[in-house]
Amino acid sequence: MPDLLALLRRGLRLPPSGWALAGMLTFYVVAGLFGRDPWKGEDAIHLGTAWHVLTYGDWLSPDLAGRPFNEPPLYYWSAALTGKVFGWLLPLHDAMRLASGLWVALALTGIYYAGRELYGQESAAASPMLLAGSAGLLIHAHDAQPMLVALAAYGGAIGAWAIMVRKPRLGGLFYGVAVAGCLLGTGIAPTLPLLAAAPVAVVLSDDRRRTLRTLAIGLTVATLLAAPWIAILAVAEPERLAGWLGAERTQLTAGINPFLAVASYLAHLPWFAFPVLPLAGWALWTRRRALGERPQRLPLIVLGLTLIMLAISYKPREIPALLLLPPLALLATPGALSLRRGAANAFDSFAMLTFTFFAGLVWLAWSAMVMGWPEKLAHRVVVLRPGFAGHLEPVAVGIALTATLWWLWLIVTAPRSPYRSLTHWTMGFTTFWLLAIALLLPWFDYGKSYRPVAQAVAAKLPQGHGCIAERDLTDTQRASLAYFVGIEPLSAKTADGRRCDWVLVQGDTRQELAPPPGEWNRVWEGSRPGERREKFRLYRREG
Repeated sequence: MPDLLALLRRGLRLPPSGWALAGMLTFYVVAGLFGRDPWKGEDAIHLGTAWHVLTYGDWLSPDLAGRPFNEPPLYYWSAALTGKVFGWLLPLHDAMRLASGLWVALALTGIYYAGRELYGQESAAASPMLLAGSAGLLIHAHDAQPMLVALAAYGGAIGAWAIMVRKPRLGGLFYGVAVAGCLLGTGIAPTLPLLAAAPVAVVLSDDRRRTLRTLAIGLTVATLLAAPWIAILAVAEPERLAGWLGAERTQLTAGINPFLAVASYLAHLPWFAFPVLPLAGWALWTRRRALGERPQRLPLIVLGLTLIMLAISYKPREIPALLLLPPLALLATPGALSLRRGAANAFDSFAMLTFTFFAGLVWLAWSAMVMGWPEKLAHRVVVLRPGFAGHLEPVAVGIALTATLWWLWLIVTAPRSPYRSLTHWTMGFTTFWLLAIALLLPWFDYGKSYRPVAQAVAAKLPQGHGCIAERDLTDTQRASLAYFVGIEPLSAKTADGRRCDWVLVQGDTRQELAPPPGEWNRVWEGSRPGERREKFRLYRREG
């Protein structure tokens, strides 16, 4: 007991290393992965696709609610495997979402080794902490999201390039694994910057022959890992391969005007990449006479190539912008640790005050949700989620109390160090997210899950109802129907769909919600709680 008290009084040693750093980053990775349904949007789509892989054993090519889904398979393989391994312990969607945590952990690991190689052991911990502390990553890091495979690949590839000088064979091996993982996880477009960086690395290398051998090792490894899936798909399901390649060709030119896209992404970054972007700017300013040296040159090349790829292949959105974060985090590493005393203290105070304030707001919202106080806020809770009733959940409250005490302990005990402000920012962000998930999750889940809709539809269908068609359902809605109640409706636009005796329609206007031509009875109408525009109707054919 005296040793424990001494440890508590001493606080966390900075810079964090070993098990302390691993524990902090594990806390970040795990917070928010569990305890919630597949949410509307990307989360439900990708979990529904992984569920289909696991349920029907179709490991070669992903399907979404029974229809071809022209996406590469690696994320769905990983999610199906974690679902199979941990499904006995966790709800299946939580077990499958664990795959996202594994890919984020790999991204943080790759950036750690890149930071250690470029800036030294004392600075290594800052690189993954900066990546984890980026505002844009937090939510997507805890969703079912294939772009996290590319995030891990970028972290691994940058780490591989950094280590090539000392260990060319190991660097080549990691580079090859990263390229193959990116191709099998997110397709051709995100892989292009990793390939385009290879000739740039040769041109800028002091030993071009050695670099060429290293890259040859990497590309050979990538080919050996990626080619089997493509070859088997070409033989077993050539139409699926043609569909995937067609989708990839479309993706390569899916962006808007490249100059507008670059401007849009750059305008997006101040909040999405906060605080990494200003710290990277500070680092580049302080090292402006050494921009051609490897610690600055490598992440700048990756950043530039990635920005070009995004401008050509993607409309400006948050999810593809994730790929800008690894090189920015590396650029920001020396900046975060070289802030002048006034700036460092201001950043530290901002982090402590901001996340303490937000933690207090979360507890206040929980009090309104569960205790009914304050009354105005409690009334607002019900207005936004009609029918919602909060309940005291001791386990969730215990987790939230522990996280709050941990945050207060970190504030009180963190020693003076260049890492202090960065530690408070990253861990404060994580604590706030964990509190929101632990205390407010039932309220969010109530409105973001399609479980009530899916179960209501299933309850109206008699046993042996035959086929059911759908009109205007989104991918999210079809994936949710498949996952929650095992219904995979046919498209009402197909010949098979037009023969179905049941049809589920979705829309906002009377015309959108009207039945198909013919004699139909409306059996059910409903929507998600609090949803005013998105309505569903279930019809049965008469006779």
